[in-house]
Amino acid sequence: MANRPLSPHLQIWKWGPHMLVSILHRITGDGMALVGLGVLLWWLGALASGPEAYETFSTLATTPIGYVVLVGLSWAFFTHLMSGLRHFVLDIGAGYELDTNKMWSIVSPVLGVLLTVAFWAVVLLK
Repeated sequence: MANRPLSPHLQIWKWGPHMLVSILHRITGDGMALVGLGVLLWWLGALASGPEAYETFSTLATTPIGYVVLVGLSWAFFTHLMSGLRHFVLDIGAGYELDTNKMWSIVSPVLGVLLTVAFWAVVLLK
């Protein structure tokens, strides 16, 4: 048998922010697909079913648990968006330098949080 190098295992890799962003990208995408689709279909069904059904949806969406779900979905959206833009830049061949990659791996989730806060400030303060 040839003495070939083995692929490194996860215990060998040093964890970095790029790994966290990659995992967050997958989690937020799945969360939006599962939870977001359910909320969207519920909203559309309530909208099509008439004022009483929409009032029920609106009442439940504005409870504390409803706000947690909606804020979580918006955070997932903005975090996924920022991570997707980071991946787009990587796909065109830029940003592979270690310092640049690390900086954007830290900045993208921070921007996701800031955009979520700004979005809800606009929604709640208007």
